[in-house]
Amino acid sequence: MRAIAMLASLMLVAAACGGATTPPAATSAATAAAATAAPTTAPTAAPTQDPVAAFYRGKTVKIIVGYTPGGGYDTYARTLAAHIGRNIPGNPTVIVENMDGAGSIKALNYIFTAAPKDGTVFGTFGRGLPEAELRGDEGVQFKSKELNWIGSMNEEGSVCVVRSTSPVKTLADAQKQTVTVGATGPNDDTGFFPRVMNALVGTKFDLKTGYPGGNDVLLALERGEVMGRCGWSWSSVLSTKKSWIDDKFVTILTQMSLNKHPDLPNVPIATELVKNPDDKQILEVIFARQAIGRPYAAPPGIPAERVTALQDAFEKTMKDKDFLAAADKAKQEINPKNAVETRKVIDKIFSTAPALVTRLKEIAK
Repeated sequence: MRAIAMLASLMLVAAACGGATTPPAATSAATAAAATAAPTTAPTAAPTQDPVAAFYRGKTVKIIVGYTPGGGYDTYARTLAAHIGRNIPGNPTVIVENMDGAGSIKALNYIFTAAPKDGTVFGTFGRGLPEAELRGDEGVQFKSKELNWIGSMNEEGSVCVVRSTSPVKTLADAQKQTVTVGATGPNDDTGFFPRVMNALVGTKFDLKTGYPGGNDVLLALERGEVMGRCGWSWSSVLSTKKSWIDDKFVTILTQMSLNKHPDLPNVPIATELVKNPDDKQILEVIFARQAIGRPYAAPPGIPAERVTALQDAFEKTMKDKDFLAAADKAKQEINPKNAVETRKVIDKIFSTAPALVTRLKEIAK
């Protein structure tokens, strides 16, 4: 009792002097709490979200194809669509939309003039359309140098074939007698290449135009509506109708490119068939398009960072092992060009000498 009384007296003295009245146990607890409190330094800021990924997340990106389903441009685009989404920031869904008409001019006009300029639309179309603009072809509303070029999936070589039942067996035969060939339009590859051959090599190809896509030309060939097709990409032959070569359903008359394809060492190439140097220059201008055989471009006016994202995604996809395996399974050749390389080809086309442009216009009439 005496000890308790003394302790009480000490506490009263401390209180009177302004001292703390906290019991020792409470003091120890407070000290421990202070020791474990959060440090006084400012917390690290959360990383800023990638605005490109934020934009594309949950979006759907459309690849416009200027031809009907089943042809080379369409099948290549579908292989690309199945894989490029995972290389675009935000991993959007990617789909294909076919928009055939006028040898794919309709599609490129849409991409240039009417498609959303936000990076959710890009497309593929006839590789010869920049040259169609150069010639001033009717119906062209696009400006190739203002497009945002994404890249090209393959460098192409094209062939001209006829049914084996045709009396025309060689190119020399085609210089002597008429043979009907199908085309999607007068100024895409399927139409313009045979017209060039008529003008410069002296063939007698009779053009039947108006088919919505290359696959429709092949159906017409199969039915006997036409006897041939020119400007047919060799990669498309391999991926869609290789059996026609193996079974000798068609005969290859010539190659239409700057260089022979390794698969066709014994098939003559168009540039070897002309003797006039000016005519050879014309063919070199026309076949320059083959370097960007499966081109892709987006509208002008897209924010630069989204254009870069699409270009980078395309380039990454061209090296992606799953994409390459899918292309190999589909028998699609992949020999890509990135955006910068594609742009160089476009610039070269538009640096064509005025005299050659005039001659091109004459051939296209």
